Order: sequence, then structure tokens, then C-alpha cells
Amino acid sequence: MSPLRLPGPPHRVKDPHQLIAESGADLEGHGLRRTMGLFQLVCFGVGAVVGTGIFVGLSDSVAEAGPAVVLSFVLAAVTCIFTAFSFAELGSAIPVSGSSYSFAYATLGERAAFLVGWCLLLEYGVSVSAVAVGWSQYVNELLDSLFGWQLPAALSAGPGDGGVINLPAVLVVMMAATLLVRGIRESAGATAAMAVLKITILIMFCVIAFTAFEHDNLTPFLAHGPGGVTAGASLAFFSYIGFDAITTAGEEVRNPRRNIPIAIMICIGLVTLLYCAVALAAIGALGPEAVSDKPAALSLIVDQVTDSTVGGGIIAFGAIVAIASVVLAVMYGQTRILMSMSRDGLVPRVFERVSPRTATPVANTWIVAVVFAVPAAFSSLDVVVNLTTIGTLATMVAVNVAVIVLRRRNPEVKGSFRVPLYPLSPLLGVAFCVYLMYGTGWSTWVQFAVFLAVGAVVYAGYGRSRSRLARGTEG
Repeated sequence: MSPLRLPGPPHRVKDPHQLIAESGADLEGHGLRRTMGLFQLVCFGVGAVVGTGIFVGLSDSVAEAGPAVVLSFVLAAVTCIFTAFSFAELGSAIPVSGSSYSFAYATLGERAAFLVGWCLLLEYGVSVSAVAVGWSQYVNELLDSLFGWQLPAALSAGPGDGGVINLPAVLVVMMAATLLVRGIRESAGATAAMAVLKITILIMFCVIAFTAFEHDNLTPFLAHGPGGVTAGASLAFFSYIGFDAITTAGEEVRNPRRNIPIAIMICIGLVTLLYCAVALAAIGALGPEAVSDKPAALSLIVDQVTDSTVGGGIIAFGAIVAIASVVLAVMYGQTRILMSMSRDGLVPRVFERVSPRTATPVANTWIVAVVFAVPAAFSSLDVVVNLTTIGTLATMVAVNVAVIVLRRRNPEVKGSFRVPLYPLSPLLGVAFCVYLMYGTGWSTWVQFAVFLAVGAVVYAGYGRSRSRLARGTEG
């Protein structure tokens, strides 16, 4: 019996075979070089994920969920796992740089793909700003531990946090851009080193914090009820944003059809274990009140447990390295998304140009750095976290739907990984994503609706008429 096919094609679908051929996904594509192996890819994923969400955002999640924040991390992880299955299948079947955008173009059509790419500006782009703001907080913590002074608030925080301009946040964005334009080999090497270092730092934190562990600090466990767990999960989800950046490296990874799905699964499993251990250790050491709404909470906990600023200074240094690696990896993902959209004519051609000397999209990288340094300089972390989260969850919904559409419309397009428990798994992925989107609050939904409306206008006014697929179809 032939597989069930969906009736009628959606708006301007790009054939998956054409997408793979154009990108050179199994060879060398568009001047990019295949230099990343499995270990570097896993480190790249960890580098994109572990950062502000756990070093800074943990305190906000604890404020919502209390000791049950461990369940919040598990709920967020389950959401990621179901969607990670879909990313793994699509990443092995269509191993190109466009990630969610390319997957949507090959299944849901051009209009939906553009809006997915528009949402990825939130996930990859705006999250860079959020991460950079968190980096600035730990810079001050490290300066205080080493020298007993901090940068003035006017120069280390945006207007919403009592400052004028966040210069450290701008600095880390520009440093990441400088490294990215030098070449993927240098960027991947730096990301791998930073990933190993920050995992070591978080393990060290757990060892120290567990020496002061008290069971009473975990009671009452469900202090804010099931609703608190859900709200905490919506915030904790920010800590997982970035694992899908692994699929943006599809054209710079050796043997992408094998290595991409393996790297995604290793990354999610490792990060989940690490987050749950850190949350349990932090609350068990001093109780939820000591963690809730405290900037640079991990450093403060180590300072109190050890009665010294040395340990806290080491944690702050680890956080600076960790968060810098997130900026590096996420900016990489953003530039590759824009490069794929530019190839299709949906954004200006400057974003697809690759330097023959460095094999990197130099102009693309600097444009991204300048544009997203602005919100990093003037935004509050709280303002962008929920908006980034809902945008990311929306793209994940699209990816889960894309797996179902691809299997039914193009069953011959297969990779090395297949989603288990199909179609239940992607459907559960959609359900969990929508559930967490609900937890972001109505004001975030309003902001997101406005953001999507602006994206639709941009597509109608620019992308639709300049689409290379449309021009090819029209002869």
C-alpha cells in the first residue's frame, strides 16, 4: 500500500532534493568547508545551550516554581526531546544550513518558511542580546570578587535596569563576531574549549553546593503548586534554547547525515542531567529564597557555602566563558539562517556572500553583530526572555509538523535517523510546545502577534516578489 499523501501542495514548496543539491549538503557547498567532527558538533551544541539560562535565568525559574524547579527543567527537557527527535530526522534527511527555515520551505511552503525564519530572528538573534545582558552581570560579579569594585550601573545595564548603556554586552557580541569571521575551524575550536570549561565549572558548583545540602530546603516541594511548575518550565525552557543550532552547521560538518542526529541527542541528554543537578544543589544548599530573583545566584551560593569570594569568583569566570560561548554559537546559527534565506531571495543577497579567504559570510556576520548589539546595549533580560521563548516554541511546532508532512509527501527522502513512535512523538512535541507557549502570559502573546504581523508585511513587501523559486517557476 502506498503511503498516504497530503492533498494539494502548499504555497511554493521547495523540493527537498533541490534544496539538498543547491546547498551541496553531501559535498562542499557555497564556499563553506566541512571541518567539524562529532565531538566538535556536540561541543558546539552545548556551547549554544549552556549559558545565561542556567547561570542567570535559574533564579527567575526558582521564583516561579520553588524547589519544584527541578520538575520545571524536566518538563522543558521533555518538550525539547520530542522536538529534538524531529530535528534529528530532518537534520539527517535534509542536512543544510537553514535548519527550521529550510525544513519548513521543503514541507510547509515559502510563506510559512519565511515566518519561521522571522521567528528564528527571535531565537538566534534576540537571544544573543539576552545572553549578552546576562554576561554583563557576571562580569561585574567577577570584578567584585577580584578587585572589590564593579562597573558603574550607567555603563553595565540598560535603561530598564537602572543604567544607560550596557557596554560589556556590546563587547561580547563584537568579540564573538571577530572570532566568527576568522573561520569555522577557529570558532569550533574555541567553542569546544569553552564548552568543556563550563561543564567543569558547573560540576564544581554541584560538588561545593552538595556539601551544604539540607533536605528541609526542599520542603514544601510544590510551594507554588502545579501552575508554578508550568510557569517555571516556560522560563526554564530558555535554558535549552540553542540545541537546534546544531542543524545550522549542516554544510560544515563531516558526515552530517550521521553526526547531526547523534549530536542533538547527546546534547539534550547531557544538558538535562546537568541542569537538574545544578538546580537541586543550589536549592538544597541554601533554600529557594537564597536563589530566587538573585542575579549571579550561583556565585552568591558558592560564596556563602565556602565563606569566601574565591569560589564565587571562579564560578563567575566560568559563567563569563559559558555565556560568551553561547553568544558565539548562537550568532553562528543566525548568520547561517540568513545565508539560507538570502540564497532563496527572501532577504538581500549580501547575507549569502562567503569570503573566499576565510570561507565565512563576513558581511552577514558584522551586520548581525551590529544589529543585535543595539538591544543588548539597551534591553532588560526580563523583557526579551519570554519573547525569545515563544518565538522558539513556535518554530519547534513548525518542525514537528514538518516531519509529518515530509514523510507523507516525500517518503523517499530519508536520513539515518527516524522519529520513534511516529506520529505520536511529533504530535506530543506540538502539544508540549503549545502548553509552554501558554505559560508565557498574554502580554507575550500580544507582542508575538505583532512581531508575526510585521514579518508577514515584510514578506509581502519584499520576499514574495524577489523569491528565486517564484521567478524560476514563472520562467
